[in-house]
Amino acid sequence: MTSHTPPAFRRRSPGPVHDAVLDRLDAWWRAANYLSVGQIYLLDNPLLRRPLMRNDVKPRLLGHWGTTPGLNFIYAHLNRAIQERSLHTIYVAGPGHGGPGMVANAYLDGTYSEVYPQIPMSEDGVRRLFRQFSFPGGIPSHAAPETPGSIHEGGELGYALSHAYGAAFDNPGLLVAAVVGDGEAETGPLATSWHSNKFLNPVQDGVVLPILHLNGYKIANPTILARIPESELLDLMRGYGHTPYVVSGGFDDEDPIAVHRRMAETLDLVLDQIADIKAAAVAGDLSARPSWPMIILRTPKGWTCPKEIDGLPAEGSWRAHQVPLASARDTDEHLRILERWLRSYRPEELFDEAGAPAARTTSLAPEGDRRMSANPAANGGLLKQDLVLPDFRQHAVEVPSPGATIHEPTRVLGGWLADVVRANPTTFRIFGPDETASNRLGAVLEVTDKQWNAERLPSDEHLAPTGRVMEMLSEHQCQGWLEGYLLTGRHGVFTSYEAFIHIVDSMLNQHAKWLKVTKEIPWRRPIASLNYLLSSHVWRQDHNGLSHQDPGFIDHVVNKKADVVRVYLPFDANTLLSAYDHCLRTVDYVNVVVAGKQPTFDWLPMDAAVAHMTRGIGIFEWAGTEVPGEQPDVVMACAGDVPTLETLAAVSILRAEMPELKIRVVNVVDLMRLQSEDQHPHGLSEPAWDALFGVDRPVIFAYHGYPWLIHRLTYRRADNPHIHVRGYKEEGTTTTPFDMVMLNDMDRYHLVIDVIDRVPGLAERYGPLRQRMQDARLAARQYTRQHGEDIPEVSDWTWSGATAERAPDTNTGTGHVSVADSTGGDNE
Repeated sequence: MTSHTPPAFRRRSPGPVHDAVLDRLDAWWRAANYLSVGQIYLLDNPLLRRPLMRNDVKPRLLGHWGTTPGLNFIYAHLNRAIQERSLHTIYVAGPGHGGPGMVANAYLDGTYSEVYPQIPMSEDGVRRLFRQFSFPGGIPSHAAPETPGSIHEGGELGYALSHAYGAAFDNPGLLVAAVVGDGEAETGPLATSWHSNKFLNPVQDGVVLPILHLNGYKIANPTILARIPESELLDLMRGYGHTPYVVSGGFDDEDPIAVHRRMAETLDLVLDQIADIKAAAVAGDLSARPSWPMIILRTPKGWTCPKEIDGLPAEGSWRAHQVPLASARDTDEHLRILERWLRSYRPEELFDEAGAPAARTTSLAPEGDRRMSANPAANGGLLKQDLVLPDFRQHAVEVPSPGATIHEPTRVLGGWLADVVRANPTTFRIFGPDETASNRLGAVLEVTDKQWNAERLPSDEHLAPTGRVMEMLSEHQCQGWLEGYLLTGRHGVFTSYEAFIHIVDSMLNQHAKWLKVTKEIPWRRPIASLNYLLSSHVWRQDHNGLSHQDPGFIDHVVNKKADVVRVYLPFDANTLLSAYDHCLRTVDYVNVVVAGKQPTFDWLPMDAAVAHMTRGIGIFEWAGTEVPGEQPDVVMACAGDVPTLETLAAVSILRAEMPELKIRVVNVVDLMRLQSEDQHPHGLSEPAWDALFGVDRPVIFAYHGYPWLIHRLTYRRADNPHIHVRGYKEEGTTTTPFDMVMLNDMDRYHLVIDVIDRVPGLAERYGPLRQRMQDARLAARQYTRQHGEDIPEVSDWTWSGATAERAPDTNTGTGHVSVADSTGGDNE
C-alpha cells in the first residue's frame, strides 16, 4: 500500500466480522423489510401496537415486494463497509420496482426525515411514510427523483451499470454499488454495459461494484442467468473482465446470520481487492487492465415473505414479484397472514416507544454525507461547477457577405469544443458511438484522446487510458454514461447520427421525466443540461440511403414538458457556435441541436448570428424584397441548414422573375419559438408572431423534419390555415443531395411553384414560369441519372445578392439555370 492510496479505498484491518455486528446488520435488514412491507400494505397501525384490522390495509395494493428484501440486504452490508472504511458510496438500484426498499433505507438513516420534515422519525412519521407510498398525492413505487440518494429510476430496465459508470468517471474516490436484477440482466443495454469496465481508468475514475442479484424470476417467468449452470455464469462474468464472487443464502430455512456472515466476508474480500487495484494504479504498478471484482448474490424471490399462500408457493416463486397477498383487506385469512408476516420481523425490537428506529437498529448507519441516501454525488447539483467556456467568438468564421464563404459547421464547432475540453479537464466529456471524427469534431482529438483501457496496438490512433472522448458503438451506453455523469454534477455532450439517436428514445423519456419531477423538488439542485449534437442528418445522408434518413427525434422530444425541452436548428457555423455556447450554460434542460457536417454557406457574421440566435427567429432583411411600411405578398420561412439553402435559392429565382413580388424571408433557429407563449417559455406572443408572419399572408415553410410538426406547433396561430410546410415525407434513397430534396418536394423549384400556387393572382400571370420549374425538376433528375451528380446550377450555386438568378430557360433544352453574379464573376 502507498500513502497515495485514496483513503476511501484502504484495506480493512484483518479479522472476522463479530457476531454482534452481524446481529446489528440483521436488525437493520429486518427493519428495512418491515418498513417496505408496511409501505405496500398499511394505511394505519404502522407499528402493530394493536391487532391488525381490515381498515388498516390500503384499499389498492400497489408496489413490488419480490426484489426488495435483496436490495435491503445489500444496503445493510454496504452501510457496515462504509462505516468501517469511510467509503464515499452511492447506490444504484437497477431492479425496476425496488422503491419500497430505497425509501425504507433512506428513512432508517435519517435522510428522509431531513428532506421531508413532515415525515418525522416517530410512529406518526412511519404512518405517513406508509400512507404516501403508491397512493394518490404520494410517491411512486420506483427509486424515483423523490427518493433521497437515487440517481436512477428503475421504471425502465437496462441502464443501471451505464449510469453507474457515468457516475464513476472523474470521481476517483467514489464507489458506485450497482445492483443488477436478473430480469434487467436480460436486456440488451445491460448485457452490453458489462463492457464499460474497459473504459474505466483506475487512477482518475472511481469504482463500480456490480452486484448481480439472482432471485430467479421476472414477472411470471424464470430468469436466464438464474437457470444456467453456475460454472457457465462465472465464465460469462470472467469473460466480461470481472472477478466474480458468489454469495447464496435464504434457502431451506437457513439462519439469516449465516448468510450475513458470508456476505460480510465476501464484501470485505471484494473491497480489499478494489483497494489493492487502486493502490497499484496510483503507484504505477498495473501491467494490464485490472479484473475488477463483482458479486453474484443468489437469494429467494420475495425472501422472508410467507412461503405459501392459498396452497401455492410464494417465497421463492414468481408469485412474490409484486403483491403476494392481494386480498389482505378483503379476507380474514389474508389479513392474518399479513399480520404474521409483519410480526415476523419483530418490530417491537426495532422501534422505540415513540416509534423512532431504535439505536441498535441504526447503529451501523454512516453519518452525514457518508450515508448513501445523503451522498452529494446522488444530488449532483450540489457538486456542479460552471464550465469554463472559452469565447466562442474566437472561432467565428469571416462572412464578408451572406453566402460568400463556405465551411463545415461541426468542424468549426469542434475547434471550440477542443478549447472547452482543454479548459475543463475533469468536468466535461464528449460521448458518442464511434462518430466523433465522422461528425467532423476531430479537433478535440488534438487536445485529448479517446478513453480506452483495453488492448492497444501500435497502429491505433487517439486511444489512451485517459481521455475526454468516450466512444462505444452503443447509443444506449453513451446516453447512460452521460446521464450518470450529469446526475453526479458534471457536464457533457452526446453526438450522434440523427437517424440513430432514436435508439435512445425511451431513455430520453426517462431522463426528461426525471428533470420534470426534480424541478418540483426543492432539495434537488439543478444539474447540467443533457446536450445532443445530431449531425450526419437526413438531408446529407445521400450516400447511406434511406436507412440513415430520419429526422423524427425532434418530434419525439417536443412531446416532453415544455419547461424541459429545447430544439435548435442552426444553419451555419456561426449560429452553431452561438447555439452550443448557450446550451452548455443551461441547466435542467434537454437541448437538441441538429447541424450539418457537410460544407455549407456561411450566412451571418458572428454578431448577427448571436443576435439571431438570441431572438431564436428573425427576418433576413438582406434576402427579402418587401417594401417598408407595406405587407409582404408572401413569407418564405425556413428552419434548418438545407431548408435555408433551398429557400434562399427559391427566393433568388423569385427576385429575378417577379421583381414586383414583396417577399419576406423568416428563419427559425429556435424551433420552440413557433409555439404560443402559453405553451412554451420560448413561445412567441401573438403580436410578435403577427409582426413576423402576418395574419393572412401565405407562408411557404421549408422545414428540416417532418412537415406536420410545424402545423402542430403553430395550430393556435391566426394564420395557421395559410401556412404550407415542405419537409421530409419519408422519401429517400441513395442519391444526390439535391435529388433528396426533390424526392421530398422541398427543392427550390418546388418552393417557387408553391409561391405561384398560393399567392393570389400569380397562377394566372406566371403559368409559363411554373411550367419551367416543373421542367427544371425533370431536367435535374435526368442529370443525376446520367452523370451521378447534381446539375452544376445547383452544386455551383451561390447567393448573388441584388442581381439574382433567372429561372431555367427551357427553350435551350438543358434545364440549366443562368446565374448572374452581382460582382460580375462567373458562377458556372
